[in-house]
Amino acid sequence: MKELNRLSVYLVIGRDDCVFYPPVEIVQQALAAGIKAVQLREKSGNMKDIIAFGKEIRKLTKEHQALFFVNDRIDLAQILEADGIHLGQEDLPIHEVKKIIPSGFKIGISARTVKDAIEAEKAGADYLGVGAVYPTGTKKNAKYIGLEGIKGIKDAVSIPIVAIGGISEGRVGKIRKYGADGIAVVSAISKSKKPFQSAKKIMEEWEE
Repeated sequence: MKELNRLSVYLVIGRDDCVFYPPVEIVQQALAAGIKAVQLREKSGNMKDIIAFGKEIRKLTKEHQALFFVNDRIDLAQILEADGIHLGQEDLPIHEVKKIIPSGFKIGISARTVKDAIEAEKAGADYLGVGAVYPTGTKKNAKYIGLEGIKGIKDAVSIPIVAIGGISEGRVGKIRKYGADGIAVVSAISKSKKPFQSAKKIMEEWEE
């Protein structure tokens, strides 16, 4: 469980999320600012390009002793020698993933309700991605649960919960007060004109 302490501020990134800097540079700046977990989230595109991008992230996360997760794709996670995978409610069942993963491989599950969270913990999830906390442009169809949703899930499970959805500077402290063990950030870093400074500020707000 000690490794999961590195989930306090967690960057989720895909190449389409990035505006002012190349994706690899954004990852590099976020890690330099102190972020200790990165998730590759690519929903479409040329698989050769995605693998090449993923390998660059894997290299950087190793250099910074950060965790590296892949969204949805167990085959891609294995190719990239990721530390874990993050699954949605409609992705591969945990019991199937556990048949093929190496020892120490982490599994995160998205949870929007207490029921989702309890079932994921029972199935063997290592942590939960909980949200969306606020309305978010990254997932336009996401239903948001608000701060009370975080608290409800935190009270129902014993594994770490990482809040996601619309999280930006100024919201971090409040989310932590409602029980989140970490926050996952997308646009607040990937679309920032100053990704290093944005990541640093979010880290500082979390640590306060």
